[in-house]
Amino acid sequence: MKQDLMRFSVAMPEELLIEFDQLVARRGLAKNRSEVIRDLVREALVEAKCATPGALVMGTLTIVYNHHASDLQEKLHDIQHDYFGNMVSTVHVHVDAHTCLEVIVLQGETTQVQDIANLILGTKGVQNGKLVLTTCGQHGQHT
Repeated sequence: MKQDLMRFSVAMPEELLIEFDQLVARRGLAKNRSEVIRDLVREALVEAKCATPGALVMGTLTIVYNHHASDLQEKLHDIQHDYFGNMVSTVHVHVDAHTCLEVIVLQGETTQVQDIANLILGTKGVQNGKLVLTTCGQHGQHT
C-alpha cells in the first residue's frame, strides 16, 4: 500500500544543516535529505517503543570474552538455558586464539530482554558488549 507523502518545512542553523548534509552524503547515492529525515524519525520511534514498559522487542546482544576465563562458557550456557524461551539464536565466532565474539538474538518484553542482557553482560569474564533493541511488525509484535 503506497502512502501519500506530506511536505513540511524545517528550519535549522546553517552549521547544523551542513553537518546534516554530510550525513546524507555518507548514507549513499540513494539517500536524500527527505529519506534521511524519514530514517531518523523511524529510528526515534523504534527507540521510544523499545523504551515503553511491556513492549515486545527483539534484540541482538553482542559480547566479547576470553574463552579461557574460568567456567565462563558454562555460565553463559546456563543463563541461555534458563531463558530458552527468550533465546532465538546465537552465533559464535573465534576472533583469535583466546577471544570469542558471540551474538545472541533475544525476544520478549523489553524489561525482561534488558534484564537478561544485563545478566550476561555482568557475568565475570565478559569483557564488553552491547544490546541493540528493535520492534517487529507494525505494532511491535512478533511470534
